[in-house]
Amino acid sequence: MHNRFWVIILLTGFIWLVGCTSAAESVEVTRLVNNQEIPVTVEVTRVMLQEVAQEVTREVLVEVTRVVTVVVTPEPAASSTATAAPTTTTTAPIDTNSYTVQSGDTLALIAAQTGTDAAAIQSANNLADPNQITAGQILIIPSWDGGLSTAAAAPAAEETAPPPPEAVVQGANLLPNPSFEGDWYFYLYNELQIPDGWQLTTDEGPNTLELGAGGNFLRPEVRVISIADLPPAEHALFIFDNIKTVKAFKGGGPTSYSLFTDVDLPPGSYRLQINFFPDTVIAYDSGQKVFASDPLAAEARIIFNDVGVWQGTQSGQRNTLTYDFTLSTAQTVRVGGAFRNRFIMANNGWYLDDWSLYALTTP
Repeated sequence: MHNRFWVIILLTGFIWLVGCTSAAESVEVTRLVNNQEIPVTVEVTRVMLQEVAQEVTREVLVEVTRVVTVVVTPEPAASSTATAAPTTTTTAPIDTNSYTVQSGDTLALIAAQTGTDAAAIQSANNLADPNQITAGQILIIPSWDGGLSTAAAAPAAEETAPPPPEAVVQGANLLPNPSFEGDWYFYLYNELQIPDGWQLTTDEGPNTLELGAGGNFLRPEVRVISIADLPPAEHALFIFDNIKTVKAFKGGGPTSYSLFTDVDLPPGSYRLQINFFPDTVIAYDSGQKVFASDPLAAEARIIFNDVGVWQGTQSGQRNTLTYDFTLSTAQTVRVGGAFRNRFIMANNGWYLDDWSLYALTTP
């Protein structure tokens, strides 16, 4: 409370003031508390001011400072049953400028969900290959407000939701030379033997993968081998159909490569499936292989045009990846598999066999 003194003395002429005070008394005044005017009681003292020249006596009130306790009853809170006004406020993620890649994500899908240009995301994260993103990877999304669109665009290849689980395969395998039982040809180098009907690309650029070995990816050696080239104990491990398999391998360095083919397809639903054995060996103990236990030591992904997500695999055993898709128009699609090893191992090897592409039908 501030001291306030209302002493207004109008002096005319030559006036001598003599003040006399009386005993304090209580006076009720009004104070503003919590935006409300509340009556409180304060003590005041009457000061007698005598105008000597004119012999006039006047009284003015002078408030004496006191600490006054004012009890204010708070307004009751609004009932929980009251109808609240609608609000459009949403809470954004803690870090609205980064996105954690989910299983099944592609750069195009992330761009559609975040309303950001895919090229801008690729540039902001220094992605040499926009198709090489991994579940759990954190991407910087330029100018993103943290919201996700639930109406993300479908992939450019007109992929739709997978057919119902009851869909079954029908007809013949639509892949050329699907189990690699046919002839082969040299591609660029004599250490690259490619099955007829298929193409191969290798990544020999920098290995910039987080938790990777750094340096550059090394070109693997690729061979089409038969059952006669393998010890009997390895026949069932590496050959899944008939008598041939594709072997890709490199010791002492990371590798990354793709095996794919182009197929003309009419409208309809299809199932692509690839089988492989990651022969990823971290060491040899008395001649026995010690397989890598880290799923990131051997990663694979389905190739369907520009769609495909890298997945960690289990070394030392057969793995299978399956992808269902639907085409609304006739078109040529690129299908196959991509494989990479980000670490330096005693052997970064793969066996590929028994690949298929079938039309689907719903009973």
